[in-house]
Amino acid sequence: MSDEREYHIGIAPREIPPLVLLPGDPDRARLIAEQFFDNPEEIAKKREYWSFKGQYKGVPVAVCSTGIGCPSAAIAIEELIKVGCTTFIRVGTAGAIDSTLESGTVVIFTGAVRDEGTSKQYVPVEYPALADPALVIALEKAARDRGAKHRVGVGHSKDAFYSEHPELVADPARMKARWDTLRRINVLATEMEAVALFVIGQMREVSVGAACVIIGEPIENETKIVGKPPLDDLVTIALDAITSSSHE
Repeated sequence: MSDEREYHIGIAPREIPPLVLLPGDPDRARLIAEQFFDNPEEIAKKREYWSFKGQYKGVPVAVCSTGIGCPSAAIAIEELIKVGCTTFIRVGTAGAIDSTLESGTVVIFTGAVRDEGTSKQYVPVEYPALADPALVIALEKAARDRGAKHRVGVGHSKDAFYSEHPELVADPARMKARWDTLRRINVLATEMEAVALFVIGQMREVSVGAACVIIGEPIENETKIVGKPPLDDLVTIALDAITSSSHE
């Protein structure tokens, strides 16, 4: 069995259920398993990839952290697909681009702006980064059923977290103009993993969705992070969506 383990995630075929939540933070993967799974069990812990399995409402589910950014997220989903996983929902945090978004709002991505480098090494820039439509619908229904504050729309993935801060980039005016443009074309929020997951999901013919909770203030207020993001709405919405999709 050990020879079958994927190099980075340390998981072998048949060790993990096909339905997987993908947070970035390894410790968040542990918290999700402990707080939301019945009978949680660690699968593997290697590098930034910490994985657990359990049940949710009687359905086998798993969680595996991806680390920060599209390069490590791409490795995670590629290797999880190799060991038999078929349906993924990113559960993470995002900064508000839309000035009307408040901290704690769950943003469900229909797709994302490809403002990173990883996906460009897979496909040309014209290729779209889209969420699985069925998972978008399932996420939106789960959010409505829970009565959670949520929005549905286009997200944005980037490589450099601190590029959100004008004083930290070489051309502050150009960067501010870019954020203003994204806001004008109704991009809701920015994060660092969704694009790679969407593009690889489309290529490998698996289902990928993404839901992120807004933390901090909008971009024009320097995206100050306020406290730790709440897990209850985000994770429950994702688990309700991913398990309902498995019955369709």
